[in-house]
Amino acid sequence: MSARIIDGSATAAALREKVAGEVARLARDHGLIPGLAVVLVGDDPASSIYVRSKVRRTAEAGVHSSDHRLPAGISQADLVATIARLNADPKVHGILLQLPLPSHLDAAAAIEAIDPAKDVDGLHPETVGRLASGMPTLVPCTPQACIILAKGVHGSLAGLEAVVIGRSNIVGKPLAQLLLADNATVTVAHSKTRDLAAVCRRAELLIAAVGRAELVRGAWIRPGATVLDVGINRMVGDDGKTRLVGDVAFAEAVEVAGAITPVPGGVGPMTIACVLVNTVRAACAQAGLPLPDLAS
Repeated sequence: MSARIIDGSATAAALREKVAGEVARLARDHGLIPGLAVVLVGDDPASSIYVRSKVRRTAEAGVHSSDHRLPAGISQADLVATIARLNADPKVHGILLQLPLPSHLDAAAAIEAIDPAKDVDGLHPETVGRLASGMPTLVPCTPQACIILAKGVHGSLAGLEAVVIGRSNIVGKPLAQLLLADNATVTVAHSKTRDLAAVCRRAELLIAAVGRAELVRGAWIRPGATVLDVGINRMVGDDGKTRLVGDVAFAEAVEVAGAITPVPGGVGPMTIACVLVNTVRAACAQAGLPLPDLAS
């Protein structure tokens, strides 16, 4: 029996509709229009496509979007100065710095220059600390997306045996914190994990976020488990055509799992929707308004 396919695109569309309703209410009742500034350094094709998608979805939700494209050779000082201007702009409630940056730039320093109140990617050290401490904060978008999709399958995550493959600051680490906050039992696996396949087979909820094409095989998956595939990898097939695949060997996994996200159309669309959620929440916080519960 094949797994249920988790439709991230449909879930994201419903979430964006909720965001658009809240944006309309804020404009009507408070004259507040949430604003998102996207900063893109250089012309990396994948980043450019992703930014265009974010800008389009932002406009559709009624959020004001400003797109700041900076030359690949920009200095660290000029990048930080751009971020400082956005920090000071009252019409900008969220700042999203598209990663990766060119190699000559210090990404950590650039992220730290973002006002934590406007850190819609959830990567600032203050944001990370508040998340780890269980304090209210903006939640990183891809981990937030994974939690929403997992709850769409399981309802409650309490007591669930969860395995996260990958320990990045962007996905793996914050996702583990969110799973713990929802009372799951969490294992974080990585490149040094012994017998990774055996660790994965323990998981009722398996989340792959390592950036290695089709690393997770069907035999690694516990029968009936929920599998969330965060990976986006480009592979060239025998026909010479490039296709997108995840970190999970989908054709094998779909025969074993109980539910699984496809690539594309799974976690990716939800990540963009969660950027909008964070932008609206940041705008409300900065205006002293109650935070809407959009992502539950």
